[in-house]
Amino acid sequence: MPEPTRRPRTARWDPLTVGIDIGGSKVLAGVVDQAGKVLATEQRATPGRSVLAVEETIVEMVQGFEQTYDVAAVGIGAAGFVDATRSVVTFSPHLAWRDEPLRAAIADRVKLPVVVDNDANAAALAESRFGAGAGHRLVLCVTLGTGIGGALVIDHRVFRGANGMAGEFGHIQVVEDGHRCPCGNRGCWEQYASGNALVREARELILAGSPHAHRLSELVGGDPAQLTGPQITQAARDGDPLSVELLSDIGRWLGVGLAGMAAAFDPGCIVVGGGVSAAGDLLLVPTREAFSRALVGRGYRVEPPIVAAALGPSAGFIGAADMARSAARRSRRTRGRSKRLARVRRALEERAGERP
Repeated sequence: MPEPTRRPRTARWDPLTVGIDIGGSKVLAGVVDQAGKVLATEQRATPGRSVLAVEETIVEMVQGFEQTYDVAAVGIGAAGFVDATRSVVTFSPHLAWRDEPLRAAIADRVKLPVVVDNDANAAALAESRFGAGAGHRLVLCVTLGTGIGGALVIDHRVFRGANGMAGEFGHIQVVEDGHRCPCGNRGCWEQYASGNALVREARELILAGSPHAHRLSELVGGDPAQLTGPQITQAARDGDPLSVELLSDIGRWLGVGLAGMAAAFDPGCIVVGGGVSAAGDLLLVPTREAFSRALVGRGYRVEPPIVAAALGPSAGFIGAADMARSAARRSRRTRGRSKRLARVRRALEERAGERP
């Protein structure tokens, strides 16, 4: 008996897509292929707080890429809250977005499928698929910058919560009646384990005239307001004891918080990114030590590795582009079904016209 004829499998369509990462100070965009390889990039300063100016910048960047590449969709990572439909930026602390229908505004102008998500979600997706978290089913990503953001990625899907606002790890309270946070609460994790916390502690020591802060004071001519996180990190690399100690303090707070995250989510891997992670082992060694001491069930469970992010500042737009690729495939399938239905309707109408 002859074997049944098998229908040949259709090759997977892997289009090029544009990813755009919008921050408070810069807009970084790139063309990305299905393997996460960046083919082209462009960076511009964020044009103030003007909604229209930011949208114009996005459109110009997409149109510029289209002159060289056949792109099929656009993904946008925005610094702010994005609704569960991934279309509206409900609030952004750094830009004037308030219930802004960003997806519709951009799609109407570029005539391509568009998806919008939180920038930390986009970066986490990139790290889980192409970066430090590759090979793990459940990846917890934490970004340390001005504050603390992050996301939980399960089987290459970002967990967004009921309203699209999951991942605001920095606002978990770790100290009752602790430092005031810009969110309005006290004792938030990001007040103890972020770039802001690092700089705040150093500036206070300079202002107090601490002899331990003489190196940092020299760097800024005695003006603590001029001190930045990268300066502290470089001073630590150069052997400044206070800078090493400050990064160690941040690392310990980070480790304690991550132990709480591990108790809640049991991740297979923890990826630490953001500007503060540039300190490398000066941050991560004390983080791992504190994590191991604070982890529930320590000694009787597998500890997830805590690793530095691998994709650097490109993670945001790489992840956004990957989200856009899924949107492009959905759009193509929808167009294909619509065309098939149209053909069926035409055929039925023709048959009806042939009847006496």
